[in-house]
Amino acid sequence: MDTRHFRTLFISDVHLGSKAAKADFLLDFLRYHDADTIFLVGDIVDGWRLKRSWYWPQVCNDVVQKLLRKARKGTRVVYIPGNHDEFLRDFPGMHFGGIEVAERVMHDGADGKKYLILHGDEFDVVVRNARLLAYLGDWAYDTAIKINVVLAAIRRRMGMPYWSFSAWAKLQVKHAVNFIGEFQRVVADEARKHGADGVICGHIHHAVIEDMDGVRYINTGDWVESCTAIAEHEDGTFELITWSTIADAQAIPLAIEHRDSELEPQAA
Repeated sequence: MDTRHFRTLFISDVHLGSKAAKADFLLDFLRYHDADTIFLVGDIVDGWRLKRSWYWPQVCNDVVQKLLRKARKGTRVVYIPGNHDEFLRDFPGMHFGGIEVAERVMHDGADGKKYLILHGDEFDVVVRNARLLAYLGDWAYDTAIKINVVLAAIRRRMGMPYWSFSAWAKLQVKHAVNFIGEFQRVVADEARKHGADGVICGHIHHAVIEDMDGVRYINTGDWVESCTAIAEHEDGTFELITWSTIADAQAIPLAIEHRDSELEPQAA
């Protein structure tokens, strides 16, 4: 597969440090996709889970090194922290290895339109007003992910395609309370208040590109279940990329065997 180059890439909700994170898929995605600018739209590192128990396999380092390497080669990389990596919100305007940290950004599209970029957790009532409930929900989500791993292994042995139980369960619950629709509405309203033509966010793990009363709403999805990213082409059009589907269709091997040659050595 040839490398694709875009004007801008938007990635969020990787949750490095969580056993559910599909860091190998993201590493492959970054091998085959380049951009002038990469926006990391929050929850790239899962500080909540790392506080509970430390889990940081080599592939997490590899993803970080890959992003740092892109920054060194001239890609602008901007990190907008989310609620799971909120510790970085204390460092707006700082640079770490060439990666910028910003609370939110106004992005000028190639077509002249303006897009407000933010993670979106400030518009999640559960996270904003009931942190304990949010943590309980996070625990329940971990349980769903564990079920997902078992089901995925069974389906793989039976020759069946990948299917995410956790994504299905979450979608049923959140549709039941109209969470997704309400979240999209308030985030689009925030973009409208700032005079933006659109908004690009993450947080709810539900990738989509759609218009909402004159505002383009774009959600990057996640790298726990769906493995999605948003790409902006040189003409200003946006594309939703589902990497797990592409990788499966083209039988692209995971990048584990390529790490030593592609990634620079870790500092001791």
